[in-house]
Amino acid sequence: MTSLSEHRTLHVHGRVQGVFFRQSTRTEAQRLGLTGYARNNPDGTVTIEAEGPVEALDKLEAWCHQGPDTAQVDKVEVETGEVQGYQTFEVRR
Repeated sequence: MTSLSEHRTLHVHGRVQGVFFRQSTRTEAQRLGLTGYARNNPDGTVTIEAEGPVEALDKLEAWCHQGPDTAQVDKVEVETGEVQGYQTFEVRR
C-alpha cells in the first residue's frame, strides 16, 4: 500500500438522496482510512470529497458506483484536486 495521498471529488448521480448514501459513504471511507465529507446537493446528486492513499480512493470510487442497497447510481463523475488536509470524514447537510 502506498502512502501517497490524493484528493478526489466524486459527483454521484441517480437515486442517491434519502437512501442513507452519505452515512454509508462515511462508514466506507472510515473503514478505508479516508478523510473528507459527503453532502447532498440541490440537484439531487451527492458530492463526496475524499483524501487518502490512492488504493483506498480507488476502492471508495468503486463502492460509489453501487452505493448502499437502497441507492440507484446512474453515474459517478470524478475529479482530482489539491489535498485539503481533512482530519476526519463527515456528513454535511
